[in-house]
Amino acid sequence: MIQIGDIRVHVLSDGRFRLDGGAMFGVVPRVVWEKTDPADEKNRVSLALNVALLEAGGKRILVDTGMGDKWGDKERGIYGLDRSTDLFGSLGALGLGPEDIDVVINTHLHFDHAGGNTRTIDGRVVPTFPKARYVVQLGEWEDATRPHERSRASYLEENYVPLATARQLDTVQGELEIVPGVWVMPVGGHTAYHQMVVVESRGETLAIPTDVVPTASHLPLPFIMGYDLFPLGTLEAKRRLLARAFDEQWSLLFYHDPRVAVARIRKQKDRYVLGEARA
Repeated sequence: MIQIGDIRVHVLSDGRFRLDGGAMFGVVPRVVWEKTDPADEKNRVSLALNVALLEAGGKRILVDTGMGDKWGDKERGIYGLDRSTDLFGSLGALGLGPEDIDVVINTHLHFDHAGGNTRTIDGRVVPTFPKARYVVQLGEWEDATRPHERSRASYLEENYVPLATARQLDTVQGELEIVPGVWVMPVGGHTAYHQMVVVESRGETLAIPTDVVPTASHLPLPFIMGYDLFPLGTLEAKRRLLARAFDEQWSLLFYHDPRVAVARIRKQKDRYVLGEARA
């Protein structure tokens, strides 16, 4: 647990999985990225699912929900999915269950960020967190429910349509304070309406940019995923975020980093690198 002013931040795990290294690093050559992220025999790199639990304003808030458990053996093999630790277990270690979550913020609705939104009970797919409102940008919802050929594989309706059916979906537009000190801010890039979460209290700030800067290995500006629909948007979002995070000494939470979850950054010549780790 780390403290951001009056706000408690717990980093929970929904396990690990693997994705193609070339796709994770885009135009960056393998000879460069494999120095920090070695690939397996299928060219896949190891990734974490670091879910933030925020205790703020008298509410418990999850930022994304990992990949969830609605996967068959074939998909588990494709993604090298390892859920020996999962979100339920991580919550249980804090003495919490699904009914204790008040808000879920989805930065976007790709399966590795929204997979735990729902679960299957008695053959029906229902919201995992029965008392929570699920917050997502309206544009992201519209894109997820009308995917195109490039985005369709990342959007699985079972992860978000049941939220609307259960009347637990809360679509928002633009920058918004969800509870005192917890903001959603659209940044685009990865998807058109991707949002990050910014936590502010008593002069301290934590940013959760998820797929704008998925791991500490993606701190260099050109390191942008091949999955990004608008890579130049990602570039500009990263440029603004990292400059401010460095100048104001923000902490960053890296959603997909298997080595470090929360850290500050520093500058080494003309590039940003990992600084003091906090979790």
